[in-house]
Amino acid sequence: MLIGIDLGTTHSAIALYRDGETQLIPNALGHLLTPSAISVDESGRVLVGLAARERLSTHPQSTAVAFKRWMGTERRLQLGGREYRAEELSALVLKTLKADAEAYLGQAVEQAVITVPAYFNQAQRRATQAAAELAGLRVERLLNEPTAAGLAYGLQERADHSTFLVFDLGGGTFDVSVLEYFDGVVQVRSSAGDTRLGGEDFSHALGTFFLARRKDLSAAQSKALQAAGSLWRAAEQAKRDLSEQRETNMRVVLDGRELSETLTREDLEQASTELLQRLRRPIERALRDARLKPDELTEVVLVGGATRMPIVRQLVTRLFQRLPLRTINPDETIARGAAIQAALCARHAALDEVVLTDVMPYSLGVGMVHDRYSPIIERNMPVPISRVGYYCTVRDGQTQITLDVRQGESPVASENLLLGELSIEVPSKPAGEAHVEVRFSYDHNGLLVVDVKDPASGRMVNRVIRQRDDGLDEAGLKAALAALDRIKLHPREQQDNRYLIERAKRLYEDRLGEERMAIQEALSAFQQALDTQDPEQAERARERFRSFLDSIDKGFVL
Repeated sequence: MLIGIDLGTTHSAIALYRDGETQLIPNALGHLLTPSAISVDESGRVLVGLAARERLSTHPQSTAVAFKRWMGTERRLQLGGREYRAEELSALVLKTLKADAEAYLGQAVEQAVITVPAYFNQAQRRATQAAAELAGLRVERLLNEPTAAGLAYGLQERADHSTFLVFDLGGGTFDVSVLEYFDGVVQVRSSAGDTRLGGEDFSHALGTFFLARRKDLSAAQSKALQAAGSLWRAAEQAKRDLSEQRETNMRVVLDGRELSETLTREDLEQASTELLQRLRRPIERALRDARLKPDELTEVVLVGGATRMPIVRQLVTRLFQRLPLRTINPDETIARGAAIQAALCARHAALDEVVLTDVMPYSLGVGMVHDRYSPIIERNMPVPISRVGYYCTVRDGQTQITLDVRQGESPVASENLLLGELSIEVPSKPAGEAHVEVRFSYDHNGLLVVDVKDPASGRMVNRVIRQRDDGLDEAGLKAALAALDRIKLHPREQQDNRYLIERAKRLYEDRLGEERMAIQEALSAFQQALDTQDPEQAERARERFRSFLDSIDKGFVL
């Protein structure tokens, strides 16, 4: 059985596609959402879900929430005398979801499509894979959350060239992606986000605002309240109340004394000024990378429980000058999209085939001297993809070039995520005279192949950097590598481009004067477009160059 899972920061959900529609699977308590919370009681028993969430205010030191934010890091959380990594805690949630699904369906669940924030880096995706493995699940695919939202909203059923912006604000992460549908293909045009921004931050901002209002509290008392789970639980409830009403009364108890404040939506907006500003930046980046203006979008879709806040909906309405679409329960959208993707993977007869193309959420490149970063594949390029960079020695007599492969956007190499390292021997020459060709090839499975070649000697080294437990057996790995091999050809060497270049050379030899100069300029412009290795730019340049050559060459044209 292949199911879809939304592994969320605040809540998680599991769903399947059955009888022509998506269906959320209830947990053992009959609820469709399971809190992503873990607690260890006095006897050492591990509690998962609502029972753990209930202990947050009474036993904050032995309860963990929002641990999805620490996926892919070395951070450990101390619970019940033992340290847990974020993927171990996530595995406990996944294991509970798996057990609930098996009890409901009456059959074993061994495979899943699991959603991740589009802005998760390689380490965070590896950690998600590891969590699934620990829970006894094989990941059929890691699906970006905005893509799941697009599937849930039937983007694939819209008219060709429909363009969605998916605004996904969950409990702990924020994603914004631009998706386009055409000819049976759902293409991600761009993604941006913030893995440290979500509804939990608005609750904390409101809690901090509450404390600032209480001038009667000493510094020690404020500190004690901040350490208590009861303050943040009250702030979370106040935030939820303000989504339904104009004002609410927030109450907490300190040393047997009740502290109460009336809070309004305006207070929440004031407390959240910085957070609202942080929401704007990824939106601007996604639109800029997609080369779109706000009025060119077909729809703006709201996803994630935190979009229930009126201040968030108002922000989106102001930015796009339109009412956003929110017809599906925002807490359920991602799980429903994951279920559709699971059905597509299983080739469900009731669903038309949809091709999903994705983009690189982060740039991939190498570290250079003086801690500089040189991207080879830049963010928001379509996947699968293959690109080449060229590097040279920096010292006289240097006989080896060592490359550290990194992922990120910082110009400082050491600030980006280190994925691996490899070295190649080169001839001893003066600095700058020994060169290597470095090719990165990346596919949707998270498989990165790094090929380094010394053109002078023909020597080559390579390394495969893959996500742990990426769901590929040896046959699958060979097939993925073969697919990457097919896209390693530089655009200059592709048959149709090679033909046009050779045709231009023939025409150049045949012509003289101004015609020859025009051919030379057009050929140079075409080759510069190919050197960008951008498929869309190369396609446009090819058509322009072909038309130009046709206008000159009146002979036989292929």
